[in-house]
Amino acid sequence: MPDPNIPAAPVLDGATHLHSGKVRDLYRLDTGPHAGQLLMVASDRISAYDFVLGTTIPDKGELLTRMSLWWFEQLSGLVRNHLVSTDVPAEVKGRAVVCEALEMFPVECVARGYLTGTGLLDYQRTGEVCGIPLPAGLQDGSRLPEPIFTPATKAAVGDHDENVDYEAVVEEVGDDAAAELRMLTMEVYGKAHGIARERGIILADTKLEFGRRPDGTTVLADEVLTPDSSRFWPADDWQPGRTQASYDKQVVRNWLTSAESGWDRTSGEAPPPLPDEVVERTRARYVEAYERLTGETFR
Repeated sequence: MPDPNIPAAPVLDGATHLHSGKVRDLYRLDTGPHAGQLLMVASDRISAYDFVLGTTIPDKGELLTRMSLWWFEQLSGLVRNHLVSTDVPAEVKGRAVVCEALEMFPVECVARGYLTGTGLLDYQRTGEVCGIPLPAGLQDGSRLPEPIFTPATKAAVGDHDENVDYEAVVEEVGDDAAAELRMLTMEVYGKAHGIARERGIILADTKLEFGRRPDGTTVLADEVLTPDSSRFWPADDWQPGRTQASYDKQVVRNWLTSAESGWDRTSGEAPPPLPDEVVERTRARYVEAYERLTGETFR
């Protein structure tokens, strides 16, 4: 059943709409050279606190797509990916890719090199994250002794992903697949962290998705290493013990929880529209992340 918070996906000639998530619309291509493959379109939608907001962020879909394409290229020698082509319908050019139809693993593969977010909450309650014991005395933003694999279950739109331990992944996908997912996740995080650090950015954590080809090959899918799926912090401003400055939608979260928005997060009501100034600042953060990482000018 379509989520009422998500606008109807545009109709595209020669494609059948399959699904819409918080940000992306997925189609099956019915005609042309890539018939039978999937078309993944990144919209300008933005979500926060499990709501898809009524306000969009200009160019966000194109920024996410271009950043994912750049990262797929950086990681090409490390892991296969689902990308088939960037030859897409004119209506979605620049913010869509043709990709393989895969059997997706029902696990969010998360790597953390720093303690924050839900990992911090778990640690404060139990001293562990996803069943992995951590040293005492860590704070918000602390670098972990070594990066850890902290998977989560995939949630429907409007629900929370739930952190789980490694054994839950084994039960879901089996020993061999779980071991491969953990290995690939940590390898991708390690390489990406190094690339980002050279550019003055800390990759605190990232969420990856993998699928399986009919021949059994595991493939990196969906988006990869964007501000929607990763926490990027400016390295020169990193200071454990406080909330870090970030290249993501934290500007939006901060405004929504401020007195200025007038929104009660516990009310169950949808958030109000974002002011132009918040929209502009959020877009600027996405642009800065893209340009600092890739060394390219967005426009």
